[in-house]
Amino acid sequence: MSEAIDTRELPAVITGYLTAHQARDLDPALAWYTEDAVVTDEGRTHRGKPEIRAWLARAASQYTYTTTLVAAHRVDHEHYVAVHHLEGDFPGGVADLRFRFTLDGDRIAELVIEP
Repeated sequence: MSEAIDTRELPAVITGYLTAHQARDLDPALAWYTEDAVVTDEGRTHRGKPEIRAWLARAASQYTYTTTLVAAHRVDHEHYVAVHHLEGDFPGGVADLRFRFTLDGDRIAELVIEP
């Protein structure tokens, strides 16, 4: 069971990553991941920093959109969910996505992005 928290209560690793990700700043975003991290987005899994970097680069160039962090949840001290509202030129134009984070200390070990 998760607990709703103020978005300002998300750990620095998550807010730092989200800031870099939203700015489409690849290297700072990638720095928040562990070497063997796993990202799942749109049903595809990307393992390790080289695959995650390629995913970040594709995601940054594929569509134009704005992102608003609208909610946050803490499952435990290693698991958090950040809910984003997106609007842009992607199919459908509007989406609410859950970024489910698994942390390993001050790095991201796993990120699953899903509606």
